[in-house]
Amino acid sequence: MMRTYLDHNATTPLRREARDAMIAAMDVVGNPSSVHGEGRKAKAVVETARADIASAFGADGADVIFTSSATEAAALALRGRDFHAGDIEHDAVGAWITADLGVDADGRVTVVDPAQSTLQAANSETGVVQTLPEGLAVSDMTQAFGKLPVAFNWSGATMALISAHKLGGPKGIGALVVKRGTDVAAQLLGGGQEMGRRAGTENVIGAAGFAAAATAATQDLSDGVWERVAQLRDLLEDTLETDAKDSVIVGRNAKRLPNTTCIATPGWKGETQVMQMDLAGYAISAGSACSSGKVRASRVLKAMGYDEETAAGAIRISLGPDTQEQDVLGFADKWLAQMRKHHVRAARATA
Repeated sequence: MMRTYLDHNATTPLRREARDAMIAAMDVVGNPSSVHGEGRKAKAVVETARADIASAFGADGADVIFTSSATEAAALALRGRDFHAGDIEHDAVGAWITADLGVDADGRVTVVDPAQSTLQAANSETGVVQTLPEGLAVSDMTQAFGKLPVAFNWSGATMALISAHKLGGPKGIGALVVKRGTDVAAQLLGGGQEMGRRAGTENVIGAAGFAAAATAATQDLSDGVWERVAQLRDLLEDTLETDAKDSVIVGRNAKRLPNTTCIATPGWKGETQVMQMDLAGYAISAGSACSSGKVRASRVLKAMGYDEETAAGAIRISLGPDTQEQDVLGFADKWLAQMRKHHVRAARATA
């Protein structure tokens, strides 16, 4: 069976540029903290990667602190602070904040005190894009970076979370980007790496792959790749809406990521849909990958005002630069067929 991957918000396939950069970095044997020639070569790979990521992210003059993931970056930025947010943040952020900010029906958050708040740039489940206020303490930009033209220096945020594997880089490396001079208390102690804010030998290979992917993703934006993806996303949604009269496309009236469709069907469990489509050869999700396996209604959709039954029936389809028209039309055909079967079963159960 041919497989079609439509879960790019969970993780993206490794870009060729990232793979090549990582293979080259594997031959650099030194420890970046060593002062001999081999160590300096390894240090040069890390520092070049840091500069390239800063450039791609529009963060020149800011500090890029490498971490093992955006989840670790969130802990580094948020632990020990009393920040506020809406209840739509990724669990990596939600673990550290008070979720008491208002969320409207389109998934947009009202920030009262930016200096004491965190706000994601784009939601991983719905794709809804936020307007970041000036002076915002922290923004999770993992989904926006590489899909939208974002620049940290113009974002209004003091700190930002990013991750390599969301834009075609390797899993296992992320970064916390901060305005220079921002106070960040180290959570991992034992060495002076990352300007004393994150101990541990740097992931030289991961940094090289991250930088190459970030540079390539920036080029994709310049080349209009995501405009083509947005057209496919719209084609998918128009096709689904033709027959899925009982379903709702979440955030349809808001600005969204160009690749993301969240569709909710009351009474048809999202987990069931994911399994049915997996058997049909399509990889999708029922929400954030980090929340997979938790059989519950989407917290994000409930925060937007959807009832339990509708929120439990949500799935996410997230396209990528290599997605083709036949991929989305094939998915729509298989999904609509399963939807019709679901309605038949539901009708029989209530007869």
